[in-house]
Amino acid sequence: MIILERVNKIYHIDQEFTLHVLKKVSLKIRKGEFISIIGPSGSGKSTLMYLVGLLDRPTSGKILVEGKEIETFNDDDLSSLRNEFVGFVFQQFNLINKLTVLENIILPTIYSRKRLDFNPKERALYFLKKFGLEGKETAYPNKISGGQQQRVAIIRALMMKPKLILADEPTGNLDSKTGLEIMKLIAKLNHEEKITVLVVTHDIQVASFAERLIEIKDGKICRDTKVR
Repeated sequence: MIILERVNKIYHIDQEFTLHVLKKVSLKIRKGEFISIIGPSGSGKSTLMYLVGLLDRPTSGKILVEGKEIETFNDDDLSSLRNEFVGFVFQQFNLINKLTVLENIILPTIYSRKRLDFNPKERALYFLKKFGLEGKETAYPNKISGGQQQRVAIIRALMMKPKLILADEPTGNLDSKTGLEIMKLIAKLNHEEKITVLVVTHDIQVASFAERLIEIKDGKICRDTKVR
């Protein structure tokens, strides 16, 4: 589904200093996989997630999404592909407090450039009920719990029927009990909806939900193991 071939990512800080974050990384992400990426701070795992999520381009090397090389896409086309192909879940939830729960959830559909084959409100209400948030449609994010906010963020990520969910430290702002519930929910989505999931985390317990574990150190993949 997604292939990285000898990908490098270099940041030019100034005329004299460059930061080589990823070094000749090759990786294949298959449809339906549940993958955890672990590594110490500064190892390059978040940069790898940004590249897989089409939020950034490599300095060199290739990234192919379903056989299409992203280097051939202009910024508008890449943005459209990202909006339709990837759903993002972040540690900070990234909800807009001035919008209601329902308004936050349907936001990705407003920016879509393709004709939708579903009713956004109906789809949002379906997932709100499925995730135990029925009745929270008109609530504002700062009036609900952290666990509820993360559920809202996950529903928002699902709105465009993505083939890939990228979760960056999805339990980082939650207590252990709520974090466990969120990971069980993500695992259930992977199993029932057949959505490919990639989780970036430093938490071994969170990583243990995945079926494949990738460890990054000093910008290189040092371990790629099938754990179940």
